[in-house]
Amino acid sequence: MRHFDVQIIGGAVLHDGSIAEMKTGEGKTLVSTLAAYLNALSGEGVHVVTVNDYLAQRDAEWMGRVHRFLGLSVGLIQRDMKNQERRSNYRCDITYTNNTELGFDYLRDNLAGSSEQLVMRWPKPFHFGVVDEVDSVLIDEGRNPLLISGQASQDAVRFPVAARIADLLIRGLHYSVELKDNSVELTEEGILLAETALDTNDLWDENDPWARFVLNALRAKEFYRRDVQYIIRNGKALIINELTGRVEEKRRWSDGIHQAVEAKEGLKIQADSVVVAQITYQSLFKLYPKLSGMTGTAKTEEKEFLKIFQMPVIEVPTNMLSIREDLPIMAFATARGKWNYVRAEIEYMFGLGRPVLVGTTSVENSEHLSALLREIKIPHNILNARPKYAAREAEIVAQAGRKYAITLSTNMAGRGTDIILGGNPKMLAREILEDNLLSTLSDNVPDVEIDSGLTSGQILSKVKVGPSSLGLLAKAVLMSKYVCKSEGKKLSYDEARKIISESIEISQSVGSVELLKLVDEETEMYPLGPCVALAYLSVLKDCESHCSSEGLEVKNLGGLHVIGTSLHESRRIDNQLRGRAGRQGDPGSTRFVVSLQDDMFQKFNFDTEWAVKLISRLTDDDDVPIVGHSIMKQLTNLQVSAEKYFFSIRKNLIEFDEVLEVQRKHVYDLRQLILSGDSDSCSQHIFQYMQAVVSEIILKNVDPTKHPRSWKLGKILKEFVGISSAVLNDSFAGITEENLLYSLTAVHGLSSVDIDEFHLPNLPRPPNSFRGIRMKSSSFKRWLTICSDDSVTDGKFRSSINLLCKYLGDFLIASYLDIIQDSGYNSAYVKEIERAVLVKTLDSFWKDHLVNMNKLNSAVNLRYFGHRNPLEEYKIDGCRFFISMLSATRRVTVESLLRYWSSPMESEELVLR
Repeated sequence: MRHFDVQIIGGAVLHDGSIAEMKTGEGKTLVSTLAAYLNALSGEGVHVVTVNDYLAQRDAEWMGRVHRFLGLSVGLIQRDMKNQERRSNYRCDITYTNNTELGFDYLRDNLAGSSEQLVMRWPKPFHFGVVDEVDSVLIDEGRNPLLISGQASQDAVRFPVAARIADLLIRGLHYSVELKDNSVELTEEGILLAETALDTNDLWDENDPWARFVLNALRAKEFYRRDVQYIIRNGKALIINELTGRVEEKRRWSDGIHQAVEAKEGLKIQADSVVVAQITYQSLFKLYPKLSGMTGTAKTEEKEFLKIFQMPVIEVPTNMLSIREDLPIMAFATARGKWNYVRAEIEYMFGLGRPVLVGTTSVENSEHLSALLREIKIPHNILNARPKYAAREAEIVAQAGRKYAITLSTNMAGRGTDIILGGNPKMLAREILEDNLLSTLSDNVPDVEIDSGLTSGQILSKVKVGPSSLGLLAKAVLMSKYVCKSEGKKLSYDEARKIISESIEISQSVGSVELLKLVDEETEMYPLGPCVALAYLSVLKDCESHCSSEGLEVKNLGGLHVIGTSLHESRRIDNQLRGRAGRQGDPGSTRFVVSLQDDMFQKFNFDTEWAVKLISRLTDDDDVPIVGHSIMKQLTNLQVSAEKYFFSIRKNLIEFDEVLEVQRKHVYDLRQLILSGDSDSCSQHIFQYMQAVVSEIILKNVDPTKHPRSWKLGKILKEFVGISSAVLNDSFAGITEENLLYSLTAVHGLSSVDIDEFHLPNLPRPPNSFRGIRMKSSSFKRWLTICSDDSVTDGKFRSSINLLCKYLGDFLIASYLDIIQDSGYNSAYVKEIERAVLVKTLDSFWKDHLVNMNKLNSAVNLRYFGHRNPLEEYKIDGCRFFISMLSATRRVTVESLLRYWSSPMESEELVLR
């Protein structure tokens, strides 16, 4: 393969840290190699991020050959990989992964208990990233933050009860809905009925909170539809990704929504969860010092990319001029009229022999259209979230450009396979190979469940395999039988497919002559791989010949015809579907067909009455479409309004998350420093914590403008002893409020102080633990920190406060060092305990802080009614929460360590478990 000139332009755009908008079929995958290779030369690692595991694996295998040939290592991250595999793959020069795995690896690394559990390149996990389908990742997925959850103590019995209450409530009488943002509001009648049914006086009682359960049950009833937002499989409600049409088995809706859906469907209620780590994709990808992206549709969102990521969108010209014809939108008053028209158009195109791709928005719609086509006996393939179809995805897409092929797909974003007119020869050759070999190599080849009736594959012209190919296939089958017999067993289905994949890989890098030599050589290893590779090359030539001649026929007929059955809330998603036709200068056409009963028109309160009245004036038949400039303008304006609305939601989410982003960065940086730092840095953290705790006790009980006699010295001593009593020696017991006041009065006005030898006069000296240059340096740094503390206002007695902080801090730290030395444990064990306590305490308070911040996020919106800015309120309270969290973390860490070393045997299990 050679880069087209326009692909070189695309590579330059990526290297510049911009977004390259390249139309479907222009070779974005090959373009990514240019920027990835160049930026990987620094040795700091490059991530090529795709939208799913399949694309990551395909690109790593396909493009990895280029990078390895040029001397770079290539890694791949997949869903079920163990930590050791992930770590070695992230250490490679170029790593292929998907956005979900990347985000969760980052979050999991920041929940790790030791540096050995980390998988990314710390302390700099991010260097340069290339994001494929960047608009899908950063904009469409931008509303769904990545969450890692732990189980919360929640009463699962409440969800089915709330579901039954929701069934009793009537929309419009007991509650109202806002389709635009999926919200529900109870009326007075609804509240009264719910309270009566639940036998409670207050639905919003904090001690018995039923309101959240009832509202979630209503949301599940109104907005979460089976075969649209989720499917039921093996007794579980599995989410369907609205952007890709794929099932996401490991994802669950948060805030009790998933449990509400399970209750609605009568399924077993899974445990409710509480967030222990979270990040948005916007915050995640902002961590890259340099980021770029590729997509076919980003220009409509350029302002958003510029505002949030400072990434301009550069349109890269197509290699060949596009001759695709985009036909006018057809709008119908009713859904029945729309589906009848779509069926008629498919029937007409099928009669011509043109391939047709139909885009639908849900499993429900694709199966409804399938039923309509079965009525008129038109063979077709379905590609949606159901396993029986998803398993055949690559095969279905490979056939979608062939003559007479009709394909119904829920969504084409991120499918990763171009629709080639006449068929995809490589995919067809692979199918022929698997059809011949899988049953020989493996006993457990799965039976793909297919609906009754004709599928496209049953009427498409068969590839004529030549005699030489048949001979090589027969030899490969014979060889596979021999291998299985000599092994004494057959392989698993996955192992058999892996052998075929590896053989195809061999055929790409080794020529036919070399393969013939390998097959003819008598070696201890059975030459199955080279034999299968040789058969593949021969079958591929037959497939290329067949697809080429059939492709010419399809081009003469007009190419691929794309039908969109509804408009999306973003023009960009519609353009993704349109882009499937007319790739690389091929002919093609597109048509969007909508009805005024579509969800989008209802959601955005689109005024459809005028259109219905217009139709009624023209004809009594409501199946007659509205076509013309007026309706086009109205629909475009509606989509622009929808884009603005969702942009405002994402902007609001980002602005709120920026508050948490700063806090998250501080906590995660601190955590990595504790895990990855040496033993001295760990000790310094503890000394800083101890000094900070002492300073907090002092500062809240003194006034630098007033004489020490007005300070609350008794309270200072009581709190200090309360924390430190486990390690303080007997000499400290003699310090009273009176002699402390005397000492502070005596040091007031001193012109100079010897920091190394300083202690308050007439009071016991701290234990002599500050020996050696490191300890003296540490003590001096703490003194500078005390003096520069801007939380203390300047006053006449500021220096006395500083000296008191220094004295009590020295006493606590020196006593702590003494008790550790007396314990007799070696330094390695001591550092292990210190690190474990630091990390566990920080994690515990950070989890609580996330819960509090999520509650605050929900609560501040109500302050809008008090004429206060919710974002400003969130910033102020969020900052206050964070300061309190850090303070509590320091105090509990110090108390835990002091308690541990006063009785280490009793506390060991608690700390290390």
